[in-house]
This record gives sequence, structure tokens and C-alpha cells, in this order.
Amino acid sequence: MAAFETYERPGIAGSGTIACGLAACASVASRTVLLARSDASAWRAEEQADSLCAKVDGADPKRIKVTTKPGDLASCDLVIEAVIEEIGPKAELLQTVGDAAGDADLATTTSSLPLDELASLGGHPDRIFGLHPFNPVVKLELIELCIPDAARDEIRPRARNWCESIGKTVVEVPNEPGFVVNRLLFPYLFDAVRLMEQTGMKAEEVDRCMTLGANYPMGPLALLDLIGADVAVAIGEALYADSGEDHHRPPGRLMGLVDQGKLGRKSGAGFYDY
Repeated sequence: MAAFETYERPGIAGSGTIACGLAACASVASRTVLLARSDASAWRAEEQADSLCAKVDGADPKRIKVTTKPGDLASCDLVIEAVIEEIGPKAELLQTVGDAAGDADLATTTSSLPLDELASLGGHPDRIFGLHPFNPVVKLELIELCIPDAARDEIRPRARNWCESIGKTVVEVPNEPGFVVNRLLFPYLFDAVRLMEQTGMKAEEVDRCMTLGANYPMGPLALLDLIGADVAVAIGEALYADSGEDHHRPPGRLMGLVDQGKLGRKSGAGFYDY
């Protein structure tokens, strides 16, 4: 494959689970730069990326360079933003990495924020597109690809080819908040929470019904704990702001968990204790 048809020098901006999972997958095909916010987050990201590489055939932690300096992205031809699901931090980071890597296409991992607005605020609308992987990135095959009208034409084939080169399956999705998966998934997850509120059922009982009765690999409440209650609320609020439909509005019990700091697996407690 010719160099112009794919990306050969990717960078990931972020140090959380999604960013580290993307870095591990990207290391299958090429050297990858992982930009962290601080020395402490860089240290944690390096450990996490090393661990995740062991779960991906062909991944090599030696191909991942962890840094705190945006200037180290200068030679990248793709930079993927992967930070908190809030428009301000995402737009600011896209502006920063876009300035640092002047020749790079810029991807955002948002799944719920208005992509056109994010691209405009990020300062490089012709270079910004949506690339939404799923957690855990090292296991789940799908990437939702969204190319806004303002993005330059060559992004589409380069992005598709790169995703396939790291072992992912690409589905191009419409430019709407939530894309396809989250727009369909979150009403189901939120309905499970409302069912608990209305009936007094336990989380494990609801989840058991769906894993045994519908053959789902994970129940909706365990899945919310994996996603993170704070992330789920942010996604729901963005979907509701776009659609105005009640089934997109985060339920009260989920918002209560956020207020209590019970965010799911990452905090040690959510609908379940960990």
C-alpha cells in the first residue's frame, strides 16, 4: 500500500483507557506517539499500554513513545484525540495537536458531541474527522468512522485503510450525535436503570435476565459500570440535547451515582462493588 493511502506515523493524544488501547493496536502497524498531560499520567499510560500490548497479536510496546511534549507529534501524519467527553477539553486539545502536527489529519474519538461544532472550535475543520473505537479497544473490532462535509477528501480512504491495518472493521456512519451504536444502545441502558427504579429489582437480577434471556454477553448495568457512570451521563445529556427525546435523558439513579462518586469499575463501585 502506498504511503499516501494510509497513515504511517500515528499519534494518540490522551492517557486513559481508550488512548492506551488505541496506542497498543496502532503499534501493530507502526511506531506510535502517545501524548500524556503530565509526568504522572505518562507513567501510568506507559504501564497500561505495555499491559494492553500483551493482548494484541503483533503489538509491540517498544514501538510506543510516551511523551508530555506536543512538539513530539510534529512528524505525525495522524493524531487521534482521546480525552474526556466534553467539548471544551476536546476542542482545546485538537487545536494544540493540530498546531503541533501541521501536516497531520486529526481524529476525535467523540461519540456524542456535535462533530461539526467540535471541528470548528478545534480550529482545523478541514483536517478533523470522527474515529470512534469501543472499550475495550484491544478486544472490540468495530470503529465508527464519520467524515464531516468540511473534511478534505483524502481523509476517507486513508482513515479506512489505517483502521483495517490495525485489525479493525470500519463502518462509516452519519454525522449525528451518538452515531449508530450509542444512539441505539443508550436508550436500552437507561431503560434498565429506570426498570430498577420502578420495580426495586437488583442489578444482578436485571443483568441475568438479559444475559440468559437475550444471550447478551454482558448485562446493561454491568456495561454501564464498564463505560463509567460519568461518561454515560455525558453521552446521554449530549444525545438528549440533540434529540429532545426522553429515552436519551440520563435517569436519576445514574446521575445519583455520579454525585456519590460511584462511577463503576474505575472508582471501585457503581451498580456493583469491585
